[in-house]
Amino acid sequence: MSESSVSGSGGGAMPGRSDSPAVALGPTAVVLGVLSAIGAWVPALVLITLPWAILGGALATVLGAMGIHHARRGVGRLWAAVTGTALGVLGFAGPTALLWGFGG
Repeated sequence: MSESSVSGSGGGAMPGRSDSPAVALGPTAVVLGVLSAIGAWVPALVLITLPWAILGGALATVLGAMGIHHARRGVGRLWAAVTGTALGVLGFAGPTALLWGFGG
């Protein structure tokens, strides 16, 4: 393997490949969104994981929105960012609305 094909060696990046941190926003949002949606909506886990599910859902929503922004500019994965945003909203807004509705 020559030095020019190794990532990170001055100017040897492959065309079409992006080493931007923005590429990880969508998958990170999906992971946080899945964890928050499961933690918020599975009855056996709600009492234990509800605060973490709300925080994870908020983070998934923000990271997913950032991922959508970057994906529309050509860096990142749009489907992952949209999925992570939707799951984050499900894990954040649902339990927050329920808590707010019950006055807790």
